Amino acid sequence: MLNKPYTFELSDIDATMTRYDKHIQRPLSAMRGQYHDVAAYEALLATGDIELYQVYENTRPAAAGELPHGLSILHPGRVGDEYFMTKGHFHRVLETGEVYHCLQGHGMIVMETPEGDWAVEELTPGRVLYIPPRWAHRSVNIGDGQDLVTFYIYPGNAGHDYGTIEQKGFRKLVVAGPDGPQIVDNPRWGK
Repeated sequence: MLNKPYTFELSDIDATMTRYDKHIQRPLSAMRGQYHDVAAYEALLATGDIELYQVYENTRPAAAGELPHGLSILHPGRVGDEYFMTKGHFHRVLETGEVYHCLQGHGMIVMETPEGDWAVEELTPGRVLYIPPRWAHRSVNIGDGQDLVTFYIYPGNAGHDYGTIEQKGFRKLVVAGPDGPQIVDNPRWGK
């Protein structure tokens, strides 16, 4: 990790970042319990543990004032009628926000607060999304055949809480409907 100013290049042509010190590859098996159609999930997993997304990050110390940042590449596809998505998370420090800048593809960000407010925002190239403090967030790739590529930045002391989302998922799901993507209630929240 550099402790002096640095530059790097982002390419929306080939979804690359020229400098990073952390690389995460998230396979389908890491999303067990997150898709509502369990049979479709198990059937797809039986064909192989495919990669859903990658993250390239320039890490920074876990301290206020620092700004970790990186590139997220979410591949296209579906599990049943539900689009490929990231794990999604709250920040451990709820009072921290995050910024996403869409470089490539077509997606949605599903968001919610602990109090039950929710929102879904569309991402297209050039669009920037500010996610306020207290809002959990998950990326969903609704594009046909193209990666959803986003640049993100968040406070160094924010941390990540994946466990809360793993329990029930988000209140809303993005599924393929007859006229395109639809936002529907997550049936796990009714239990």
